[in-house]
Parts: sequence; structure tokens; C-alpha cells
Amino acid sequence: MARIAGVNLPTNKRVIVALTYIHGIGPFKARQIAEKLGIDQSRRVQDLSDAEILQIRETIDAEHTVEGDLRRETAMNIKRLMDLACYRGLRHRKGLPVRGQRTHTNARTRKGKAKPIAGKKK
Repeated sequence: MARIAGVNLPTNKRVIVALTYIHGIGPFKARQIAEKLGIDQSRRVQDLSDAEILQIRETIDAEHTVEGDLRRETAMNIKRLMDLACYRGLRHRKGLPVRGQRTHTNARTRKGKAKPIAGKKK
């Protein structure tokens, strides 16, 4: 089993699909990494040699921000907005949509389950 950036990659999947299990690497970056190292897109993780896995690991460590570092950076950016008390920070603090979506209806993902309001019957 290949372990890269603290993530166990599934052995029976193609390399490009398996790399997307790492937080911060999507299909595009996975394809870029495979092209740079000359790894065929149809190869599976179980078919990779230890040297190729080491190359992938070194490339990701050197050129990409992934997993814990990326999560920490994102959390710090949100915390900075909240400390500044700018509009976006206030929306994060209140748990409301940040990017201008409507909240009169919808926005349930961000606001949570609808709470009944007492005395609303007619």
C-alpha cells in the first residue's frame, strides 16, 4: 500500500484517481504530476515500483501544498477574516453563506436544519 502525504492510496485504482484522495490534489494536478514523472495514466497503484512512489512523494512535497498544511492555511485565512470583522468574516462567524447567495429561502447547507418558529400558525 502506497502512503503519500499521510494518506493511504487505494492499490486497485488508477494512479490519477488514487492521487485525488490526497486533500489538495484534484484530477488536473494528478494528471500534471503523472505527466511530469512519465507515469502512464492507465497504470494502477499496485503496479508502481517503490522508486516511482518515492518520486511521486518527493514531487508532491516539493511543489504542492497538501493535507494538513493546506487545511491549516485555509483555517488561518478564515480566522483572519473573522478577526478583521469584515463582511465575509461576519458571515463565517454567523454560519451564513459567504458569497452572496440568498438566505430567505434555501441556504440550508450553511444554516442547518430548519427550526420551527412557535406561534406562526394562522
